[in-house]
Amino acid sequence: MKPKKKKVNELIKIENFMNYNQAIKIEDETFQKLMFIYSVAIRELETKIEILKDEFKIFYDYELMDYIDTRIKTAESIMQKMQKRDIPLTYRHMIENINDIAGIRIICPLKKDIFSIKDLIQKLPGVNILKEKDYITHPKKSGYSSYHLIVEVPVTLSHQNMYVKVEIQIRTIAMDFWSTLEHKVKYKSDLKLSSKESKEWVNCAKIINKLDQKMMLLNN
Repeated sequence: MKPKKKKVNELIKIENFMNYNQAIKIEDETFQKLMFIYSVAIRELETKIEILKDEFKIFYDYELMDYIDTRIKTAESIMQKMQKRDIPLTYRHMIENINDIAGIRIICPLKKDIFSIKDLIQKLPGVNILKEKDYITHPKKSGYSSYHLIVEVPVTLSHQNMYVKVEIQIRTIAMDFWSTLEHKVKYKSDLKLSSKESKEWVNCAKIINKLDQKMMLLNN
């Protein structure tokens, strides 16, 4: 009995698309091709999520999502993350270990919307959930509260179909306000926060979590 031939349109992992065992060179063609593939994955997923957003507005007169933001991690940020985690600087290790190269942030009005959006994403055809982190039920020590998903998105090119990883973060408008400012101060600034200042940021996050809870109860 002859073995079955592999279907032309069979989905593969992105790490099997080319020979990615070589060292990363951010200026070379391979890196540019990879970033293009990640950008396509974002477009594919963003379109699906935008359709859900519009569906709830038109069919149910409900603003399930306030807005959707996307980004591709910069080459410098990718390299820094790999070096910090002692990951070998090869394309294969980058693809296998850095799950947030492509990122989508979904901002919604109420905390209860987060779980509704998460459930809808889990039901999207072809999208596979690889990992979940529930920082809503169990906020981080910093006070950060959000729901994170690592998913595989099917991407179709002219001669190849593949799965590409995308990170999704779902959080409320209020928590996004806190998180954006905290990230700028903590990670994008040269200033180092004192212990007292760090505690103040945590206190602000706790206040926002209480506010989110109160706003959800008022909207029931």
